Amino acid sequence: MNSKLWIASILALGLVGAPAMAGGTGDALVKESRIPFVNHGGIRDWRFGDRDTIYVQDRHRNWYEATLMSPVIGWRGQWAIGFESRGIDTFDRFSNIVVDGWRHPVQSLVRIGGPPPRRGEADRAEA
Repeated sequence: MNSKLWIASILALGLVGAPAMAGGTGDALVKESRIPFVNHGGIRDWRFGDRDTIYVQDRHRNWYEATLMSPVIGWRGQWAIGFESRGIDTFDRFSNIVVDGWRHPVQSLVRIGGPPPRRGEADRAEA
């Protein structure tokens, strides 16, 4: 087999397999969002979800669900948290949430249709 053809075959397999590794479908890549100008008022509000979820609102009042790579213990008592954008002025899945000096990497940032449910509302809706 020609070495150029062999390399092209490997590259083609890598490109076909990339969406599967990202979450099973190509839709997982499309849903990821970014909030620009984080260091200049890009984030308007935030709310706690569960231990590894936080909801963030941008300056245009759009809500996003940020899923963290690790749970944050005891953050319901926090009045302030940090949004670390790693040098660029955009909050996305490569950013961190800083709570009590500990960095918690963001695994996914997805725009949601409206404001998140307040504490206990989701439990009452299911009952």
